[in-house]
Amino acid sequence: MRALSLKSRQAVVIALLFCGYGAYYFCRADLSVATPLIIDELSRSGMTAAEAMAKIGAISSYGILAYAVCKFFLAGLGDLWGGKPSFLLGLGGAVIFTLLFAATGMLPIFTLAWVGNRMVQSIGWAGLIKVSSRWFNFSSYGTILGLLSLSYLVGDALARQTMGMLIDHGYGWRTLFWYAAGVAGVIFVANLLFLHESRVKLGFAEAAVNPQNLFAAARSTTGASWQTSVWALLLPLLKSRAFLMVCLLSFGCTIVRETFNTWTPVYLKSHIGFSSGHAGSLSAVFPAVGAVSVLSCGWLSDRMGVNGRALLMMIGLTVATVALVVLMGVPETLAGAMLPIVLIGVVAFSLLGPYSYLGGAYALDFGGGRASAASSGIIDGVGYIGGTMAGYFVARLSAAFGWQGVFLLLAGVCALSALAAAVLYRIKAR
Repeated sequence: MRALSLKSRQAVVIALLFCGYGAYYFCRADLSVATPLIIDELSRSGMTAAEAMAKIGAISSYGILAYAVCKFFLAGLGDLWGGKPSFLLGLGGAVIFTLLFAATGMLPIFTLAWVGNRMVQSIGWAGLIKVSSRWFNFSSYGTILGLLSLSYLVGDALARQTMGMLIDHGYGWRTLFWYAAGVAGVIFVANLLFLHESRVKLGFAEAAVNPQNLFAAARSTTGASWQTSVWALLLPLLKSRAFLMVCLLSFGCTIVRETFNTWTPVYLKSHIGFSSGHAGSLSAVFPAVGAVSVLSCGWLSDRMGVNGRALLMMIGLTVATVALVVLMGVPETLAGAMLPIVLIGVVAFSLLGPYSYLGGAYALDFGGGRASAASSGIIDGVGYIGGTMAGYFVARLSAAFGWQGVFLLLAGVCALSALAAAVLYRIKAR
Protein backbone atom coordinates (compact mmCIF):
# COMPACT_ATOMS: atom_id res chain seq x y z
CA MET A 1 0.00 0.00 0.00
CA ARG A 2 1.28 3.45 -0.85
CA ALA A 3 2.53 5.38 2.14
CA LEU A 4 1.35 8.70 0.65
CA SER A 5 -1.45 9.59 -1.77
CA LEU A 6 -0.67 10.99 -5.23
CA LYS A 7 -1.66 14.51 -4.16
CA SER A 8 0.61 14.32 -1.13
CA ARG A 9 3.50 13.09 -3.28
CA GLN A 10 2.86 15.89 -5.78
CA ALA A 11 2.91 18.43 -2.95
CA VAL A 12 6.32 17.13 -1.88
CA VAL A 13 7.61 17.39 -5.47
CA ILE A 14 6.34 20.97 -5.76
CA ALA A 15 7.98 21.93 -2.45
CA LEU A 16 11.35 20.40 -3.40
CA LEU A 17 11.40 21.90 -6.90
CA PHE A 18 10.19 25.27 -5.58
CA CYS A 19 12.87 25.51 -2.90
CA GLY A 20 15.52 24.09 -5.21
CA TYR A 21 14.99 26.53 -8.04
CA GLY A 22 14.56 29.39 -5.59
CA ALA A 23 18.03 28.51 -4.30
CA TYR A 24 19.43 28.87 -7.83
CA TYR A 25 18.54 32.55 -7.61
CA PHE A 26 20.49 33.08 -4.42
CA CYS A 27 23.47 32.21 -6.61
CA ARG A 28 22.38 34.76 -9.24
CA ALA A 29 21.08 37.72 -7.22
CA ASP A 30 24.34 37.87 -5.25
CA LEU A 31 26.22 39.58 -8.09
CA SER A 32 23.47 42.12 -8.72
CA VAL A 33 23.17 43.09 -5.03
CA ALA A 34 26.94 43.11 -4.56
CA THR A 35 27.63 45.19 -7.70
CA PRO A 36 27.55 48.64 -5.98
CA LEU A 37 30.03 47.34 -3.38
CA ILE A 38 32.27 45.77 -6.02
CA ILE A 39 32.20 49.02 -8.04
CA ASP A 40 33.26 50.92 -4.91
CA GLU A 41 36.12 48.46 -4.32
CA LEU A 42 37.30 48.70 -7.94
CA SER A 43 37.06 52.50 -7.78
CA ARG A 44 39.37 52.52 -4.76
CA SER A 45 41.90 50.55 -6.79
CA GLY A 46 42.08 53.27 -9.45
CA MET A 47 39.18 52.66 -11.87
CA THR A 48 36.52 55.24 -12.53
CA ALA A 49 32.97 54.28 -11.56
CA ALA A 50 31.97 54.11 -15.24
CA GLU A 51 34.88 51.76 -16.02
CA ALA A 52 34.06 49.55 -13.05
CA MET A 53 30.40 49.41 -14.07
CA ALA A 54 31.41 48.42 -17.60
CA LYS A 55 33.66 45.65 -16.22
CA ILE A 56 30.84 44.18 -14.13
CA GLY A 57 28.46 44.60 -17.08
CA ALA A 58 30.84 42.64 -19.28
CA ILE A 59 31.06 39.83 -16.71
CA SER A 60 27.27 39.74 -16.55
CA SER A 61 26.98 39.60 -20.35
CA TYR A 62 29.55 36.79 -20.62
CA GLY A 63 27.58 34.85 -18.03
CA ILE A 64 24.25 35.34 -19.81
CA LEU A 65 25.82 34.35 -23.14
CA ALA A 66 27.23 31.16 -21.61
CA TYR A 67 23.81 30.48 -20.07
CA ALA A 68 22.09 30.94 -23.44
CA VAL A 69 24.51 28.76 -25.40
CA CYS A 70 24.34 25.97 -22.84
CA LYS A 71 20.54 26.15 -22.88
CA PHE A 72 20.71 25.06 -26.52
CA PHE A 73 23.26 22.28 -26.06
CA LEU A 74 22.71 20.98 -22.53
CA ALA A 75 19.09 21.59 -21.49
CA GLY A 76 17.78 18.83 -23.78
CA LEU A 77 19.87 16.27 -21.90
CA GLY A 78 17.00 16.09 -19.42
CA ASP A 79 14.95 14.32 -22.10
CA LEU A 80 17.71 11.70 -22.45
CA TRP A 81 18.90 11.09 -18.88
CA GLY A 82 16.03 12.43 -16.78
CA GLY A 83 15.09 15.67 -15.06
CA LYS A 84 16.45 15.02 -11.58
CA PRO A 85 20.12 14.60 -12.65
CA SER A 86 19.93 17.89 -14.58
CA PHE A 87 18.30 19.70 -11.68
CA LEU A 88 20.89 18.48 -9.16
CA LEU A 89 23.87 19.07 -11.44
CA GLY A 90 22.83 22.69 -11.95
CA LEU A 91 22.27 23.37 -8.25
CA GLY A 92 25.44 21.63 -7.05
CA GLY A 93 27.54 23.34 -9.70
CA ALA A 94 26.13 26.73 -8.72
CA VAL A 95 27.30 26.17 -5.14
CA ILE A 96 30.85 25.35 -6.26
CA PHE A 97 31.24 28.31 -8.61
CA THR A 98 29.68 30.74 -6.13
CA LEU A 99 32.31 29.73 -3.59
CA LEU A 100 35.01 30.22 -6.21
CA PHE A 101 33.70 33.71 -7.00
CA ALA A 102 34.04 34.73 -3.35
CA ALA A 103 37.51 33.23 -2.96
CA THR A 104 39.39 35.92 -4.89
CA GLY A 105 39.27 39.59 -5.84
CA MET A 106 40.79 39.18 -9.31
CA LEU A 107 38.59 40.07 -12.28
CA PRO A 108 39.72 37.13 -14.48
CA ILE A 109 38.66 34.68 -11.74
CA PHE A 110 35.44 36.66 -11.29
CA THR A 111 34.70 36.14 -14.97
CA LEU A 112 35.60 32.44 -14.97
CA ALA A 113 33.51 31.74 -11.88
CA TRP A 114 30.47 33.68 -13.08
CA VAL A 115 30.54 32.08 -16.54
CA GLY A 116 30.87 28.63 -14.93
CA ASN A 117 28.02 29.43 -12.57
CA ARG A 118 25.67 30.40 -15.40
CA MET A 119 26.74 27.42 -17.53
CA VAL A 120 25.78 24.83 -14.93
CA GLN A 121 22.61 26.69 -14.00
CA SER A 122 21.46 26.52 -17.64
CA ILE A 123 20.19 22.95 -17.25
CA GLY A 124 18.26 23.46 -14.01
CA TRP A 125 14.94 24.83 -15.31
CA ALA A 126 14.74 22.21 -18.08
CA GLY A 127 15.29 19.56 -15.41
CA LEU A 128 12.42 21.03 -13.40
CA ILE A 129 10.20 21.03 -16.50
CA LYS A 130 11.02 17.38 -17.22
CA VAL A 131 10.22 16.26 -13.68
CA SER A 132 6.97 18.26 -13.82
CA SER A 133 5.91 16.56 -17.07
CA ARG A 134 6.18 13.19 -15.28
CA TRP A 135 4.22 14.25 -12.20
CA PHE A 136 1.36 16.50 -13.39
CA ASN A 137 -1.43 16.26 -15.98
CA PHE A 138 -1.56 18.78 -18.83
CA SER A 139 -4.87 20.25 -17.62
CA SER A 140 -3.01 21.84 -14.69
CA TYR A 141 0.14 23.04 -16.51
CA GLY A 142 -0.72 26.75 -16.18
CA THR A 143 -1.35 26.54 -12.44
CA ILE A 144 1.54 24.18 -11.61
CA LEU A 145 4.11 25.99 -13.75
CA GLY A 146 2.81 29.31 -12.50
CA LEU A 147 3.37 28.09 -8.96
CA LEU A 148 6.84 26.73 -9.77
CA SER A 149 7.72 29.93 -11.62
CA LEU A 150 7.15 31.71 -8.33
CA SER A 151 10.23 29.90 -7.08
CA TYR A 152 12.73 32.04 -8.97
CA LEU A 153 10.84 35.22 -8.11
CA VAL A 154 10.45 34.40 -4.42
CA GLY A 155 14.04 33.14 -4.29
CA ASP A 156 15.28 36.29 -6.02
CA ALA A 157 13.23 38.59 -3.76
CA LEU A 158 14.24 36.76 -0.57
CA ALA A 159 17.90 36.75 -1.60
CA ARG A 160 17.88 40.49 -2.32
CA GLN A 161 16.08 41.34 0.92
CA THR A 162 18.37 39.29 3.14
CA MET A 163 21.53 40.31 1.29
CA GLY A 164 20.54 43.96 1.60
CA MET A 165 20.16 43.42 5.35
CA LEU A 166 23.63 41.87 5.49
CA ILE A 167 25.06 44.96 3.78
CA ASP A 168 23.22 47.23 6.22
CA HIS A 169 24.84 45.29 9.08
CA GLY A 170 28.29 46.01 7.68
CA TYR A 171 29.11 42.80 5.82
CA GLY A 172 31.14 42.96 2.59
CA TRP A 173 30.25 41.59 -0.81
CA ARG A 174 32.12 38.29 -0.26
CA THR A 175 29.82 37.42 2.63
CA LEU A 176 26.87 37.59 0.24
CA PHE A 177 28.42 34.85 -1.89
CA TRP A 178 29.23 32.62 1.09
CA TYR A 179 25.65 33.06 2.28
CA ALA A 180 24.18 32.20 -1.15
CA ALA A 181 26.31 29.06 -1.43
CA GLY A 182 25.26 27.93 2.06
CA VAL A 183 21.54 28.27 1.32
CA ALA A 184 21.85 26.46 -2.02
CA GLY A 185 23.98 23.69 -0.51
CA VAL A 186 21.40 22.80 2.15
CA ILE A 187 18.57 22.64 -0.39
CA PHE A 188 20.73 20.58 -2.77
CA VAL A 189 20.99 17.86 -0.12
CA ALA A 190 17.22 17.87 0.44
CA ASN A 191 16.52 17.37 -3.28
CA LEU A 192 19.21 14.71 -3.58
CA LEU A 193 17.56 12.66 -0.84
CA PHE A 194 13.84 13.18 -1.43
CA LEU A 195 13.08 14.19 -5.05
CA HIS A 196 11.76 11.37 -7.28
CA GLU A 197 12.03 11.49 -11.07
CA SER A 198 8.58 10.13 -11.91
CA ARG A 199 5.31 9.15 -10.27
CA VAL A 200 5.28 5.91 -12.28
CA LYS A 201 8.24 4.61 -10.31
CA LEU A 202 6.18 4.97 -7.14
CA GLY A 203 3.27 2.95 -8.52
CA PHE A 204 1.02 5.73 -9.84
CA ALA A 205 -0.43 6.01 -13.36
CA GLU A 206 1.59 7.95 -15.93
CA ALA A 207 0.85 11.69 -16.13
CA ALA A 208 -1.39 12.77 -19.04
CA VAL A 209 0.29 15.08 -21.58
CA ASN A 210 -1.33 17.61 -23.92
CA PRO A 211 -2.82 15.53 -26.79
CA GLN A 212 -2.03 18.37 -29.21
CA ASN A 213 1.69 18.45 -28.41
CA LEU A 214 4.03 18.37 -31.40
CA PHE A 215 5.10 14.78 -30.67
CA ALA A 216 1.68 13.19 -30.20
CA ALA A 217 1.86 11.27 -33.49
CA ALA A 218 5.64 10.73 -33.56
CA ARG A 219 7.11 7.26 -33.58
CA SER A 220 9.32 6.14 -30.73
CA THR A 221 13.08 6.46 -31.23
CA THR A 222 13.91 3.75 -28.73
CA GLY A 223 17.01 1.92 -29.90
CA ALA A 224 17.95 4.66 -32.36
CA SER A 225 21.31 6.41 -32.34
CA TRP A 226 21.68 9.50 -30.19
CA GLN A 227 21.95 11.63 -33.33
CA THR A 228 18.60 10.33 -34.58
CA SER A 229 17.04 10.84 -31.17
CA VAL A 230 18.23 14.44 -30.90
CA TRP A 231 17.03 15.26 -34.43
CA ALA A 232 13.66 13.66 -33.69
CA LEU A 233 13.31 15.99 -30.71
CA LEU A 234 14.34 19.15 -32.56
CA LEU A 235 12.68 18.90 -35.98
CA PRO A 236 9.00 19.15 -34.93
CA LEU A 237 9.80 22.15 -32.73
CA LEU A 238 11.71 24.05 -35.41
CA LYS A 239 8.94 23.46 -38.00
CA SER A 240 6.24 25.00 -35.78
CA ARG A 241 5.45 28.68 -36.46
CA ALA A 242 3.83 29.06 -33.05
CA PHE A 243 6.95 27.66 -31.36
CA LEU A 244 9.21 30.05 -33.26
CA MET A 245 6.99 32.99 -32.29
CA VAL A 246 7.25 31.97 -28.63
CA CYS A 247 11.05 31.96 -29.05
CA LEU A 248 10.87 35.52 -30.44
CA LEU A 249 8.77 36.61 -27.45
CA SER A 250 11.31 35.02 -25.14
CA PHE A 251 14.07 37.06 -26.82
CA GLY A 252 12.32 40.36 -26.17
CA CYS A 253 10.98 39.65 -22.69
CA THR A 254 14.32 38.37 -21.43
CA ILE A 255 16.09 41.58 -22.45
CA VAL A 256 13.75 43.54 -20.18
CA ARG A 257 13.78 41.03 -17.33
CA GLU A 258 17.57 40.65 -17.22
CA THR A 259 18.10 44.42 -17.35
CA PHE A 260 15.98 44.91 -14.23
CA ASN A 261 17.50 41.86 -12.52
CA THR A 262 21.04 43.14 -13.13
CA TRP A 263 20.84 46.90 -12.75
CA THR A 264 17.96 47.80 -10.41
CA PRO A 265 20.23 48.19 -7.31
CA VAL A 266 22.66 50.38 -9.29
CA TYR A 267 19.81 52.51 -10.71
CA LEU A 268 18.24 53.01 -7.28
CA LYS A 269 21.58 54.03 -5.78
CA SER A 270 23.06 56.18 -8.56
CA HIS A 271 19.91 57.77 -9.97
CA ILE A 272 17.46 57.88 -7.05
CA GLY A 273 19.93 58.26 -4.18
CA PHE A 274 19.35 55.24 -1.91
CA SER A 275 22.18 53.64 0.08
CA SER A 276 23.71 50.39 -1.23
CA GLY A 277 21.91 48.24 1.35
CA HIS A 278 18.56 49.95 0.90
CA ALA A 279 18.87 49.79 -2.89
CA GLY A 280 19.61 46.06 -2.69
CA SER A 281 16.56 45.43 -0.50
CA LEU A 282 14.25 47.63 -2.59
CA SER A 283 15.32 45.86 -5.78
CA ALA A 284 13.30 42.90 -4.46
CA VAL A 285 10.16 44.74 -5.61
CA PHE A 286 10.70 43.44 -9.16
CA PRO A 287 10.64 39.70 -8.37
CA ALA A 288 8.20 40.13 -5.44
CA VAL A 289 5.49 41.86 -7.48
CA GLY A 290 6.25 39.52 -10.37
CA ALA A 291 5.45 36.57 -8.10
CA VAL A 292 1.87 37.82 -7.67
CA SER A 293 1.60 38.24 -11.44
CA VAL A 294 2.92 34.75 -12.18
CA LEU A 295 0.46 33.06 -9.82
CA SER A 296 -2.57 34.99 -11.07
CA CYS A 297 -1.64 34.62 -14.76
CA GLY A 298 -1.01 30.89 -14.38
CA TRP A 299 -4.42 30.40 -12.78
CA LEU A 300 -6.13 32.53 -15.45
CA SER A 301 -4.48 30.72 -18.34
CA ASP A 302 -5.91 27.34 -17.30
CA ARG A 303 -9.39 28.89 -17.35
CA MET A 304 -9.06 30.99 -20.53
CA GLY A 305 -7.67 28.18 -22.67
CA VAL A 306 -4.32 27.93 -24.42
CA ASN A 307 -4.91 31.02 -26.56
CA GLY A 308 -5.66 33.02 -23.41
CA ARG A 309 -1.92 33.03 -22.71
CA ALA A 310 -1.18 34.96 -25.89
CA LEU A 311 -3.94 37.46 -25.09
CA LEU A 312 -2.62 38.03 -21.57
CA MET A 313 0.91 38.49 -22.96
CA MET A 314 -0.30 41.10 -25.46
CA ILE A 315 -2.11 43.09 -22.75
CA GLY A 316 0.74 42.80 -20.22
CA LEU A 317 3.46 43.88 -22.63
CA THR A 318 1.40 46.88 -23.72
CA VAL A 319 1.03 48.02 -20.09
CA ALA A 320 4.77 47.47 -19.50
CA THR A 321 5.54 49.69 -22.50
CA VAL A 322 3.51 52.54 -21.01
CA ALA A 323 5.11 52.14 -17.56
CA LEU A 324 8.61 52.27 -19.07
CA VAL A 325 7.79 55.45 -20.97
CA VAL A 326 6.64 57.05 -17.70
CA LEU A 327 9.79 55.77 -15.95
CA MET A 328 11.87 57.68 -18.50
CA GLY A 329 10.57 60.93 -17.04
CA VAL A 330 11.59 60.25 -13.43
CA PRO A 331 14.17 62.94 -12.52
CA GLU A 332 17.51 62.17 -10.89
CA THR A 333 18.04 62.04 -7.10
CA LEU A 334 14.48 62.24 -5.85
CA ALA A 335 15.81 61.77 -2.31
CA GLY A 336 14.16 58.41 -1.75
CA ALA A 337 10.85 59.05 -3.57
CA MET A 338 8.77 55.90 -4.15
CA LEU A 339 7.48 56.72 -7.67
CA PRO A 340 10.23 54.74 -9.45
CA ILE A 341 9.63 51.79 -7.09
CA VAL A 342 5.93 51.80 -8.02
CA LEU A 343 6.72 51.98 -11.75
CA ILE A 344 9.23 49.13 -11.48
CA GLY A 345 6.50 47.13 -9.75
CA VAL A 346 4.06 47.87 -12.61
CA VAL A 347 6.62 46.65 -15.16
CA ALA A 348 7.19 43.50 -13.10
CA PHE A 349 3.47 42.74 -12.78
CA SER A 350 2.82 43.31 -16.49
CA LEU A 351 5.87 41.39 -17.73
CA LEU A 352 6.76 38.50 -15.45
CA GLY A 353 3.42 36.68 -15.31
CA PRO A 354 3.14 36.37 -19.09
CA TYR A 355 6.91 35.75 -19.36
CA SER A 356 6.54 32.67 -17.15
CA TYR A 357 4.42 30.97 -19.83
CA LEU A 358 7.25 30.89 -22.34
CA GLY A 359 9.69 28.39 -20.85
CA GLY A 360 7.01 26.78 -18.66
CA ALA A 361 3.46 25.98 -19.79
CA TYR A 362 4.23 26.62 -23.48
CA ALA A 363 7.28 24.35 -23.30
CA LEU A 364 5.14 21.54 -21.88
CA ASP A 365 2.37 22.18 -24.41
CA PHE A 366 4.81 21.93 -27.32
CA GLY A 367 7.07 19.16 -26.01
CA GLY A 368 4.66 16.94 -24.09
CA GLY A 369 6.32 14.20 -22.08
CA ARG A 370 8.88 13.49 -24.78
CA ALA A 371 10.65 16.78 -25.52
CA SER A 372 9.66 19.16 -22.72
CA ALA A 373 13.29 19.73 -21.65
CA ALA A 374 14.45 20.42 -25.22
CA SER A 375 11.48 22.73 -25.84
CA SER A 376 12.19 24.69 -22.65
CA GLY A 377 15.91 24.84 -23.41
CA ILE A 378 15.44 26.29 -26.90
CA ILE A 379 12.86 28.87 -25.77
CA ASP A 380 15.02 30.00 -22.87
CA GLY A 381 18.21 29.82 -24.94
CA VAL A 382 16.85 32.23 -27.55
CA GLY A 383 15.64 34.47 -24.72
CA TYR A 384 19.01 34.66 -23.04
CA ILE A 385 20.75 35.45 -26.31
CA GLY A 386 18.69 38.63 -26.09
CA GLY A 387 19.47 38.87 -22.39
CA THR A 388 23.18 39.31 -23.16
CA MET A 389 22.31 42.93 -24.03
CA ALA A 390 21.39 43.53 -20.39
CA GLY A 391 25.01 43.53 -19.22
CA TYR A 392 27.75 45.40 -21.06
CA PHE A 393 25.46 47.05 -23.62
CA VAL A 394 23.13 48.53 -20.98
CA ALA A 395 26.13 49.73 -18.94
CA ARG A 396 27.47 51.61 -21.98
CA LEU A 397 24.01 52.89 -22.92
CA SER A 398 23.51 54.24 -19.41
CA ALA A 399 26.89 55.99 -19.48
CA ALA A 400 26.18 57.58 -22.87
CA PHE A 401 22.48 58.48 -22.60
CA GLY A 402 21.56 58.03 -18.95
CA TRP A 403 18.81 55.80 -17.58
CA GLN A 404 16.28 57.56 -19.83
CA GLY A 405 18.05 55.98 -22.81
CA VAL A 406 17.90 52.55 -21.15
CA PHE A 407 14.17 52.80 -20.47
CA LEU A 408 13.50 54.08 -24.00
CA LEU A 409 15.20 50.95 -25.38
CA LEU A 410 13.20 48.69 -23.06
CA ALA A 411 9.93 50.42 -23.99
CA GLY A 412 10.66 49.77 -27.67
CA VAL A 413 11.42 46.11 -26.96
CA CYS A 414 8.15 45.71 -25.02
CA ALA A 415 6.14 47.37 -27.80
CA LEU A 416 7.58 45.04 -30.45
CA SER A 417 7.01 42.05 -28.16
CA ALA A 418 3.36 43.06 -27.73
CA LEU A 419 3.03 42.94 -31.53
CA ALA A 420 4.63 39.48 -31.56
CA ALA A 421 2.09 38.33 -28.94
CA ALA A 422 -0.70 39.55 -31.22
CA VAL A 423 0.74 37.47 -34.07
CA LEU A 424 0.94 34.42 -31.79
CA TYR A 425 -2.70 34.95 -30.79
CA ARG A 426 -3.70 34.95 -34.45
CA ILE A 427 -1.68 31.79 -35.20
CA LYS A 428 -3.24 29.93 -32.26
CA ALA A 429 -6.73 31.19 -33.14
CA ARG A 430 -6.43 29.51 -36.55
